[in-house]
Amino acid sequence: MAGQGGRVRRGAVAGLLAGLLVLAGCADPGAGAPGRAEVQGLLDRHAAALLGRDEAGYLADLDPALVPAARTEFERLASIPLGGVDYRVTDVDPAGAGRATARAEFGYRIKGYDSGPATTERVLDLAERDGRWYVTGDRPAEGAPQQLWQQGEVTTVTGHRSLVLGVGQSRQRLREIADAADRAVPAVGSAWPSPWAGRVVVLVPASVDAMGGLLGAPAASYRGIAAVTTGQIGGGPKAPADRVIVNPEAYGVLGDFGRGFVLTHETTHVATRAQTTPATPVWLSEGFADWVAYRGTGRTPAQAAPELARAVRAGDTPPGLPDDKEFAFGGDGEAMARAYESGWLACAMVADRWGETGLTDFYRAVGAHPRREGAVEKALREVLDTTPEQFTADWRAYLADRLLG
Repeated sequence: MAGQGGRVRRGAVAGLLAGLLVLAGCADPGAGAPGRAEVQGLLDRHAAALLGRDEAGYLADLDPALVPAARTEFERLASIPLGGVDYRVTDVDPAGAGRATARAEFGYRIKGYDSGPATTERVLDLAERDGRWYVTGDRPAEGAPQQLWQQGEVTTVTGHRSLVLGVGQSRQRLREIADAADRAVPAVGSAWPSPWAGRVVVLVPASVDAMGGLLGAPAASYRGIAAVTTGQIGGGPKAPADRVIVNPEAYGVLGDFGRGFVLTHETTHVATRAQTTPATPVWLSEGFADWVAYRGTGRTPAQAAPELARAVRAGDTPPGLPDDKEFAFGGDGEAMARAYESGWLACAMVADRWGETGLTDFYRAVGAHPRREGAVEKALREVLDTTPEQFTADWRAYLADRLLG
């Protein structure tokens, strides 16, 4: 499950990496703020020390009181195979005599998995004392999440096509998740012919509350959700990296089929990210992910769409495909289930009538449109040679045939 918008949930966050820094420079005690280049230079040195596993260099510019916490984070990062670390200062503003506020984007790549960085925004409070600038506060920008390594010691398990990072989880459980992710990747690859990385990074926090911290959102919104995918839609091959985040509580109560289904669904979002844009309605992105996850499993529509089947049997067939808002987390669970089931059966209908190639061509054509308005209509006409009205009528008849038969 992945939300829509400019960013599908949010990416990773830097913790003490940017925040616990002493900004050593040539500023006079009366200076209003350090220059952007001065802040950028220090962050560049700090990133190089982190990537090079140079602990002395990493700690060299920290206030002594902050060294113990920074060393703990440095040690936690040792288990993560970093392939790149980068900071980009975006703004430095005076905040009164001897004080300033800086904003920076932090990005990191995992070696062998990320073609682009996972990114986040940080806000740093700076204070000048005795000719030196110190960072006195480090907080996420509005809506930005935590990073997994801020939540505790990270355990890393490497699969054939996956990397699973967990906090508060046994290695055996992480290995089971890696095995399921390894099975999901080729299942997605066989259904989605467009190029993609062919590997996935999975984060497993200690609890649903910790999951909310990784998403920068209230945990209550995700309590019944087994997993979500973070990333940026429509960014192309250099878009910020995706992360599948598992809710250990909801995922833990699933059986083998459910766990495999969830990871295949989320891996589909990773694979289709570059072709999923603001023009793509949620019913199509989520319905396609469900279609891939159910593909080849032998599950009947009545088994896979129980909420929608009940509605159709009661004479309450939906008048049309669901709006984006019907997929919102934290709302009516049965209504959300019907929305997912509706999107899945729309994609299943396309695959049945126009073939799997027709479905993937339709998906790409919708995402290629410059805006939401007219995207589905144009793709229906040019790829499937039909109209929205006819497509809706055919879909409603398909529901009756598959759910009542």
